[in-house]
Amino acid sequence: KAVKEGMLEKRSDGLLQLWKKKRCILTEEGLLLIPPKHPPPPQQQPQQQPAPPAEPAAKIKELHFSNMKTVDCVERKGKYVYFTVVMAEGKEIDFRCAQEQGWNAAITLQMVQYKNRQAILAVRS
Repeated sequence: KAVKEGMLEKRSDGLLQLWKKKRCILTEEGLLLIPPKHPPPPQQQPQQQPAPPAEPAAKIKELHFSNMKTVDCVERKGKYVYFTVVMAEGKEIDFRCAQEQGWNAAITLQMVQYKNRQAILAVRS
């Protein structure tokens, strides 16, 4: 289930490192990054008719909290907040959003809650 939805800008990995808009869905498990023209992921609802052919699902990126280390490098410049999601394998993904959107705080909070749930499950088993 979605905890937060909206637009974030992600810095591309290429040479130019352009900021690209992504539609983002924050869940209790992680962050989904969807190209803005891509249809939303299917919800649990009765099937009426087959959906029109969409872009391949590979275009949707999931940053799962199990693979996420930290959300850091928060910097406020102008109207934007810049932050970095550091993955377990050391990969860093840069994002920016309007300051009032609070994406960095929301992602951090969900990640901490996820890690706490995992720790509780580990202690119980």
